[in-house]
Amino acid sequence: MVTAASAVTLVGSVTGIVVALGSGQARTEVTHTADAAPATAAPSPSPSRPDTPSAPSAKPTPWLTARIRTPAATPGPDRRRRPAGPVSPLLYRHPESQVLDWVRAHPGDPRTAVIAARIADRPAAVWFADPDPGTIAARVGAVTAGAAARHRVPVLVPYAIPDRDCGGASRGGAPDLAVYDAWIDAFARGLGPGEVIVVLEPDSIAQSDCLTRADRAARFASLARAGRVLKAADPRARVYYDAGHSGWNPPGEQAALLKQAGAAGADGVFSNVSNFRTTADEIAYDRRVLAALGGPARLGAVIDTSRNGNGAPSDGQWCDPAGRRIGRAPTLDTGEARIDAYLWVKPPGESDGCRGAAGTFTPSYAYDLARGVSVSPASAS
Repeated sequence: MVTAASAVTLVGSVTGIVVALGSGQARTEVTHTADAAPATAAPSPSPSRPDTPSAPSAKPTPWLTARIRTPAATPGPDRRRRPAGPVSPLLYRHPESQVLDWVRAHPGDPRTAVIAARIADRPAAVWFADPDPGTIAARVGAVTAGAAARHRVPVLVPYAIPDRDCGGASRGGAPDLAVYDAWIDAFARGLGPGEVIVVLEPDSIAQSDCLTRADRAARFASLARAGRVLKAADPRARVYYDAGHSGWNPPGEQAALLKQAGAAGADGVFSNVSNFRTTADEIAYDRRVLAALGGPARLGAVIDTSRNGNGAPSDGQWCDPAGRRIGRAPTLDTGEARIDAYLWVKPPGESDGCRGAAGTFTPSYAYDLARGVSVSPASAS
């Protein structure tokens, strides 16, 4: 099994406290990123510029029906190395993140312009890992309210399932499923009425083989409940379940697990979180998972493209491997059947623990990802 590599960081208060918990092989990074910058004809708006949507409609846009394309920008230096695809102006970029903090603090660094344009200006996910039910509603509400004020769609990652990461580098989570269920109830209260994407508990399904049969059944029942609670609280929420990635479980096996966890009653699956599998491989894999899962034809998939521009390293290295590159830009307009979005779930430049301290933004790593050497079309995402 080839798993994702990452470190866990906690979304702290609304002011953006980030605490690294560990490093090593396994799970997904929990970050405090993502506020939606407007898409404009210019390729690199300043990350500190206020988010000013252009001519927002007074009526909410139906989900994925009014897709807005970014006008083509004039090619500039290294234009050929930019990730393919438009950045959807519907996705939300949170104004508090490690990469934005670094960009603002280092205006004279020769790497700043590249990191700002190719990473900091992109919308990314906001992770929530603190399992305290008493604070989560307010923290989620602060993000969703900010997104709603800008007519943007936030991407939220609940990451507090008990026995998270099977005791690995991202160990933690709620002490038991009763606390987790209460936490999800409070999380749901923060959603509000707007459009939102929920990437529900990365690795909670693909990496559940460490649990006993009874504990796994209890986890899956709690995940099924979580999907129902989130959808009931906000009918416009899109909830996606963990499909691992194309180098992990076979599609039929993963679909059987997803079915037990209630994924067929949600909006679909997500894959490649914190990993490097090519977009083409993930599209094919996700479609096979969805076919095996069954359920309504509306079910789709979202793919983490944050670091897969050059695909996975051939030696299986998972910790900040050399030669990687940012992938396709975040967008809700993929042009691919049953693929609802390309998202940056793992923020590029936040280390797995080898290039820098686990869970922290490492500018040299971010710069390398932003300028990654291109590979042949056959192996690129």
